[in-house]
Amino acid sequence: MTLYGLIGFPLYHSYSQDYFRHKLEREGITDAAYRLFPIENLAMLPEMVRAYTNLKGLNVTIPYKEAVIKYTHQLSEHARNIGAVNVLHISRSGEQPKLTGFNTDWIAFSESLQPLLKEHHQHALVLGTGGAARAVIYALIKLGISYQVVSRQPYAGKHLGYGELNRQIMRKHRLIINATPVGMHPEEEEAPALPYEMLTPDHLCYDLIYNPALTAFLKTARRYGADTKNGLEMFKRQAEESWKIWNET
Repeated sequence: MTLYGLIGFPLYHSYSQDYFRHKLEREGITDAAYRLFPIENLAMLPEMVRAYTNLKGLNVTIPYKEAVIKYTHQLSEHARNIGAVNVLHISRSGEQPKLTGFNTDWIAFSESLQPLLKEHHQHALVLGTGGAARAVIYALIKLGISYQVVSRQPYAGKHLGYGELNRQIMRKHRLIINATPVGMHPEEEEAPALPYEMLTPDHLCYDLIYNPALTAFLKTARRYGADTKNGLEMFKRQAEESWKIWNET
């Protein structure tokens, strides 16, 4: 039986196992399975891949999307340009498995965002600096949308701090993307430290988190009239792209 799975830590927030179980049942695929691998140390990955000889593909989630690159033998063009991997394809020749890294986050985000964009969504605030944020930035560049990164640790000339978000910045950047895990289950009451009172109906707030479906970030944004979108469609799109990579590559 062919095995697929997800690596990250922790994984209690993830819908991946349920999603792929339903997919396999729906499509009548009986010779494959999907499971979670909550590994606390990424250094365990090579031995895990060797031990599960039927393992053909892995999804990668926080906190390993960037760090996993050092364990790959090859990267797709998009993964290399982004600097983050969320899909691993595993091929085997003899005893040495070969890991190829891909990134499907960027296209899944782009495709789910595009129908919501309006003429005034020309400038974005990207909350976070990790692997998910890298994919978001790559997608924004492809869409011709300028961006400014916001992080808890501001870096002069590169990252804004949350405390620097004034009315002028918020008025200009009417697309705001949360690419951090802040607000993810089980810490559902947390939200990025934005000046939410500066939001308007012209703002679009997109949260990559899908569990819970309505994060504190989105809930508060709605209170001030902003349009909102959670990460469930993006999650589903990247999952389907992963399946194509595992079975068509």
